Amino acid sequence: MVGSMTAAEAVQDVTDAKAVGFDAFALNTHDITDSWALEAIGYLFDAADQNGFKLFMSFDMSWRTISPSQIPSFLLNYTSRASYYTISGRPLVSTYDGGFIANSDWLSGFKQPLTAQGVNPYFIPNFGDWSGWPSNFFSTYTVADGVFSWESAWPAPGTTISNVSDSVDQNLLQQARAAGKVFLMPVSSFQFKYLGPGQDWYRIGEVNLPQRFEQVLDLQPDLVELITWNDAGEGHYIGNFFQEQIDGSTIGDYANGFDHTGWQQLVSPFIRAYKGGTATIGSQILPPGSAPVGSLWYRTLLTSASCSSTIQNYQQGQDTVNFAVLLPSSGYTIKVYSNNGLIGSFAGTAGLNYRAVPGLSVGGGQYIQIVNSAGSVVASATGTKQVAAQSSNTTCNWNYEVVGLS
Repeated sequence: MVGSMTAAEAVQDVTDAKAVGFDAFALNTHDITDSWALEAIGYLFDAADQNGFKLFMSFDMSWRTISPSQIPSFLLNYTSRASYYTISGRPLVSTYDGGFIANSDWLSGFKQPLTAQGVNPYFIPNFGDWSGWPSNFFSTYTVADGVFSWESAWPAPGTTISNVSDSVDQNLLQQARAAGKVFLMPVSSFQFKYLGPGQDWYRIGEVNLPQRFEQVLDLQPDLVELITWNDAGEGHYIGNFFQEQIDGSTIGDYANGFDHTGWQQLVSPFIRAYKGGTATIGSQILPPGSAPVGSLWYRTLLTSASCSSTIQNYQQGQDTVNFAVLLPSSGYTIKVYSNNGLIGSFAGTAGLNYRAVPGLSVGGGQYIQIVNSAGSVVASATGTKQVAAQSSNTTCNWNYEVVGLS
């Protein structure tokens, strides 16, 4: 997500993401005119140029502040940069929403003016707001070279607990294959937002992230996008977010102090497995060396807190200690604790192991241990935050405490 930043912060984001294994950032923005946005985008392209990283633009059309006809003149400032991400020599462009705009307007306002300038965009939009979604996508939107399914990254909102479905992904992948187009599949951890009535919601976390890993490997989409690197507002960041990006909002009330970089221990091996092209199941996502890697995550407020009912979809939340661990082989045991009491013990197998373990309770002492066949603890992750029964302030914080193994 594009937000205010310094040149040094842009370099940090680019180098950190490259170290995790990402090829590019999708620069999602609803603003292509204000100085804060243009400055941040400029810093990011400079950092990417200097560090062998790629970027592409993803326009947030849901704000309705950008029209297709405004995009070409803006985009031409960047498509010649060495760091602009291309497919078959064509600059990739994506969106969040925009299905309320007709195919003819995307053609005449966006694609044709760029083509006239010698730039043929590779357009992979998320038009999940289109009334006909996802049926007959490519026959309706002939302007598209591919399709992205943002909302399929999480279970549908509602009042019942359910696992994330890949039915929309399968549908769009089949359509793309039949049309000779491409499918961009999303992966995400969860969503949590607490910014006032109408903007307070939860989308299932628990073990959503490793479940999506498995679905990606099973379906083998052409491209994968992780949502997100830095969106503190919706909670699904796995990298940095900087204070100037959230100034003037109450996002810091639930995001500050909640570091999610522990998830990177899982994301890096997943990226490597996906790029390798041969992994099709979770057991083929292996740690980078001979030691286990992975992470622990849990909420610091029980779902029974009186404020929980202010959160949309709160009924889908569970009081669990969650983990995902990548093991080099079988012969390990994964032990899970809450309030210093054992709430689960599981025999590990090679590759991806994950669980949402019921029993999260008030107090400290949330941790996991990886025990080898000799009974020695070879890795562990311990939460730094206690769990409360009720919120101590006006923020009903369902953000996750995330800790990587060490």
